Amino acid sequence: MTNFSIIIPCFNAAATLRATLDSIEAQTCGDWEVICVDDGSTDATLEVLHKARDTDPRIRVIHNEGKGPSRARNLGALSFAKGDVIAFCDADDIWGPEKLGQLSACFADPDIDAAFGQIAFFQDDPSQVSALSTVPDTPVSIPMLLGENPVCTMSNLAVRREAFLRTGGFDEELVHNEDLEWLIRLVGSGARVQGIDALQTWYRSSPYGLSANLRAMQQGREEAIWTAARFGHMPTRRSDAIFLRYLSRRALRLGQGRLLPARFALQGVLRSPCGFFGPPRRGLATLAGALLVPVLPSRLSQALFSR
Repeated sequence: MTNFSIIIPCFNAAATLRATLDSIEAQTCGDWEVICVDDGSTDATLEVLHKARDTDPRIRVIHNEGKGPSRARNLGALSFAKGDVIAFCDADDIWGPEKLGQLSACFADPDIDAAFGQIAFFQDDPSQVSALSTVPDTPVSIPMLLGENPVCTMSNLAVRREAFLRTGGFDEELVHNEDLEWLIRLVGSGARVQGIDALQTWYRSSPYGLSANLRAMQQGREEAIWTAARFGHMPTRRSDAIFLRYLSRRALRLGQGRLLPARFALQGVLRSPCGFFGPPRRGLATLAGALLVPVLPSRLSQALFSR
C-alpha cells in the first residue's frame, strides 16, 4: 500500500477548505497525511485548519515563512513530507473518493514516477460540471506539455518523493505556469508521468484566481519554453496553436469578455490550422464558441467546448 503525503497550500480559503478536507478524509485509501501550509491567511482559514487537525491527527498545519503557492508546496514537500508519494491539492478543489486507491494501484508499477487522472471543471456546485479534461494514452512528453498540459492543475498530480526531490522543487520566482515549468523539468529528468483514465479531481474554476490571468499564463509559458530548450525541445507552430486554443477555451469557460476568446482562437488558427483543428471537433467547437460568445447564452457556449 502506497503511503501518501498530501500538500495543500492555503491562503484565505475558509469558504472552500472544509469541502477539500472532507473529500480527502472520504478516501477509500486511508494511508495518508495532509500537510496544510498556511500562507498568511487573514480570514478564518487557520480556524478551519486547527479544528480539522484536532479531529484528525493525520492533518498537520505549518506556516509559510515566504509567500506564494510554489514556496508553500516546496516547504511542505521538501521539509515535512514523509510519504513515499507526494500528492498536491489546492484548497478549493475536491477529490473523488477512489483517487488515492487508484493512484496506489498505479504506483505498484515501479517504472511510473508520477500519475494523474481526469478532471471535472465546475464553478460553485461540483455536481454541475461544465467540462472534462482528456487523458492521453501515452506517457507525458515535453512536446505534449508545450501544447496543452494534460495534467491541467497540481491538484491532479501525484509524484514519487524521490522523483520530486531530484527536480529540486518548484521555481519560487514564478507565479504563473510554475507547474508547467516544473513538469518539463520532471519529464526532462527522465521521469515517466502516466495518465489514469478515471475521473479523480474536481477543479473549481474561478474568474478571480491566479489561473484566470490568461495573459500572465501566456507570459509564464515563456519561462517554461526556456526550460524545455535546455532539454533540446522548442515549441512548434503546432504546439503554439494548441496552447492558444487552450487559452481560448479557458477564456470561454471563465467568461472572460467578448473579445479575448476570439483573439486567442484566431491567433491559434493563423499560427497552425492543423494544430488548432486537431482534433477537428475540439478546434471547431472552440472557434465557434469564441466567435459566437457575444450572442450565445452562456450554457450553450459552454456546451460547445465542454469536451
